[in-house]
Amino acid sequence: MPTPQPSRAPGRLVEAREQPFHSVEEAWFWTMSALIARHDGARIVSGAGLVARPCEPDDVIRCLDRLYRQRRIDLQHARIMRIWGERGEAPDPTRPREAGDWRLWNEAMRRLDWPLRVKGIVTGPLPVSKPADILGFPGAGA
Repeated sequence: MPTPQPSRAPGRLVEAREQPFHSVEEAWFWTMSALIARHDGARIVSGAGLVARPCEPDDVIRCLDRLYRQRRIDLQHARIMRIWGERGEAPDPTRPREAGDWRLWNEAMRRLDWPLRVKGIVTGPLPVSKPADILGFPGAGA
């Protein structure tokens, strides 16, 4: 009886070199730049970039689409994500004209974070929410 030969298939060796994103924003900016390049005529080929990633741009879009279908993200969130994703930067909450965009951006990033972590696309530190502000209540005794 012949002895079984070891498989010469590449197996999971490629995934060992894949680098997940450190944040959901990093994953989103990468996705948007890939989508812009695709729109401009580039061919997206898995593993052809400088850094191998654990997903395709469409995987991030599918997570966003699922959140939209679950009504966790609405069209306003998606619009802000597209606009600022094309710019390659997040809105600045200290600028009055960008404060509203930042609120929607922040909500969308927080909601997209968990689905990307479950898929292994984002593995950086968990986003830390700042403690809630305690507002004084001008009650009847004041």
